[in-house]
Amino acid sequence: MEIQKTQGDASRFFPYLILLFAGSGCSALIYEIVWFQLLQLAIGSTAVSMGVLLATYMGGLCLGSLGLPRLRWKQHPLRVYAVLEAGIAACGILALVLIPLIERVYFAVVGHGLPGMLLRGFIAAICLLPPTALMGASLPAIVRWTESTPRGASWWGILYGGNTVGAVFGCLLAGFYLLRLYNTTVGTLAAAAINLAVAGLSVLLAARAPANVKPETEVPASPAPAGGAARWPIYVTIAMSGAGALGAEVIWTRLLGYLLGATVYVFSVILAVFLIGLAIGSAFGSWLLRAASPRAALGWCQIALGGAVFWAAWMISDSLPFWPINPLLTLSPWHIFQLDMVRCLWAILPPAILWGASFPLACAAAARPGEDPGRIVGGVYAANTLGAIVGALGTSLVLIPWIGTQQSERLILVLSAASALFVLIPHLKARPSMAAAPALSAALVIAAVLAWNVHPVPGKLIAYGRKMAISSGEVIYTKEGRNSSVAISRWSDGAYEVDVNGHVEATTEPYDMKLQRTVGHLPAVLHPAPRSVLGIGFGAGVSAGTFTTYPSIQHITVCEIEPVIPPTSTRYFARQDYNVLNDPRTRMIYDDARHYLMTTRDKFDIIASDPLDVFAKGTAALYSREYFEAVKRHLNPGGMFSLYVPLYESDERTVRSEIATFLDAFPNGTIWANTINGSGYDMVFLGQAEPLKVNVDEVQQRLERPDYAPVAQSLREIGVFSPLDLFSGYAGQKTDLGPWLQGAEINTDGDLRLQYLAGWGINSTLENVIYGKMLRYRGSPANLFTGSPEKVQALLTAIAAQ
Repeated sequence: MEIQKTQGDASRFFPYLILLFAGSGCSALIYEIVWFQLLQLAIGSTAVSMGVLLATYMGGLCLGSLGLPRLRWKQHPLRVYAVLEAGIAACGILALVLIPLIERVYFAVVGHGLPGMLLRGFIAAICLLPPTALMGASLPAIVRWTESTPRGASWWGILYGGNTVGAVFGCLLAGFYLLRLYNTTVGTLAAAAINLAVAGLSVLLAARAPANVKPETEVPASPAPAGGAARWPIYVTIAMSGAGALGAEVIWTRLLGYLLGATVYVFSVILAVFLIGLAIGSAFGSWLLRAASPRAALGWCQIALGGAVFWAAWMISDSLPFWPINPLLTLSPWHIFQLDMVRCLWAILPPAILWGASFPLACAAAARPGEDPGRIVGGVYAANTLGAIVGALGTSLVLIPWIGTQQSERLILVLSAASALFVLIPHLKARPSMAAAPALSAALVIAAVLAWNVHPVPGKLIAYGRKMAISSGEVIYTKEGRNSSVAISRWSDGAYEVDVNGHVEATTEPYDMKLQRTVGHLPAVLHPAPRSVLGIGFGAGVSAGTFTTYPSIQHITVCEIEPVIPPTSTRYFARQDYNVLNDPRTRMIYDDARHYLMTTRDKFDIIASDPLDVFAKGTAALYSREYFEAVKRHLNPGGMFSLYVPLYESDERTVRSEIATFLDAFPNGTIWANTINGSGYDMVFLGQAEPLKVNVDEVQQRLERPDYAPVAQSLREIGVFSPLDLFSGYAGQKTDLGPWLQGAEINTDGDLRLQYLAGWGINSTLENVIYGKMLRYRGSPANLFTGSPEKVQALLTAIAAQ
């Protein structure tokens, strides 16, 4: 039964619907962040894996928006909406149980190549399709409360905007509170509680609100061609708008990550700003429907997007990197986040507003009086989502590695403007105008000129990122890859540096060369006869190259997520890394390191890890207790694991968590310091299953063997002339540091707390303070060293002098 109410009565209920839909958007973003974090642990965090996750998530939204309108029911739309919300809550809670179980199955049967890819898609589909299909169905369900009139269409846009406002809150709530202070379980339960609250309130509201509302005041519908074919230009335009929006988001998130630092907080800020723009745009588009033809407004909105895309591209490449901002002037993370928010708003808010306006305009253009609102909105939403899938996957997997970010931005700008033709040309034919055609032609010419003037991001931004304003090296080479961008720079003293995504990875400076080679030499010198090695991360190749000097090494496997890094580094670091990339013993695996380790059945004598710094989003998965346990399972008897850990750009809470987590998995592990003139700088963790025993005499004899001459030479090049020099950097073990580590947070797969801790303390300059605290707790390691008494005593004296 259809009940018709006046505009005044409708307005009484409409704000409640906006609040309900905002709650739905809030929970959806919490789920998205939680599910992506959990599933990345299973299927990896390469661009391909992320593409699979994104396509599955958005594919579910698309299926839901298409499927629900094909169902007819006599129930109140708000009761149907309540059932959807309750179903989402149930799926969200179920995912907490299913994802770990599915992860175990995946690790047991996964393969590489096409079979592995198909399995990743299947795993993502099992986890994401049911809840996302329900999410996609929620908007078509709730809009059936209205009618398909121009005024009703403006309400659809307002509802969509309210949902997006909730998504902004959910994004910030998850990134800055729920996952920073708690874990994925708490985040999921909070989202489910919001769903259930929305469901309950929807049932209560359904008892009071009419089943269908027709606003009294209507804006006359614009003439439209008869027949169903008239809608296809609208679907094409909104699909191209979705493709441009997600393609640009992929590019700008990547480039702003260089500028602001690739922490979890920065990604939350960028996503929140994008969503803020969509919310403002939805409200603006709904307001615009009162004064303009929906088709004309939709078309000119796409034309304006060309200029807005140019604005964002120009700001990111030609303006923001040159703002005179020293990010190290404040230690307060809140000051940093405010600055990040301002820069993101300034750059990407204008295009986000126009993309947000496109949705209600497209809905109004597709609306026909008397038709099912759910079917109309579902069709527009599905087209927009399909376009978004194509844009996100095409940009990340094809365009960026093929033509780079600059040309990709140009393409998005041109396509955004060109998409207007699909709706404007039919509109101009139906309503001829002397001024419109020349204006459209001029606008397209301007869009082409603007596209030509989109510039690449500065090489210094790829190299130095957030520290670009205070860095003075010369960038001599840059290369954009599918997952990361790499730069090579040269300093005034002639030292080379390899940078990835705006952060230094390795240099040829003596202190850095010592650290990189220590990651390899420390376990290899202690192992009596290592044969197989797994290197985590290529970087400059120095750590992996260290193993080429050992006569017993037969296999060197290096796992690197970005294929452009090894050949780029080898061009400039071949002497320092012993050309390990081209060594016949070397096998390169281009995959997420955690994913490879969890899925391979190979075991190794040594696993040496030199990953990105832990504050980089996703890197904490290589520092979790579960990952360390997996490393232990992949060591042969007597095998050893070494891990690079920085003290710089870290606070005490972060370092304590890193050490406590490592020693929890490797209770016999030890910590070794790499200092600069005696001051703390970075560390190497060394872990093994059995208690460590170092026979100083045996190590000395090994280094004096003729076949170990390359090893001895490699050590001499970093200032290590004897076992005393190598082992005097001892900084502690569990029995020493236990009291200092009490209360330290263990980094687990369930929370990845370390990435939130590290991102919070990124501006810290406490490396020597933290090192000093470690030394105060460090005891004499007499239990570790054996050999001739005089050598052991000399070593213990050298350690005590540090």
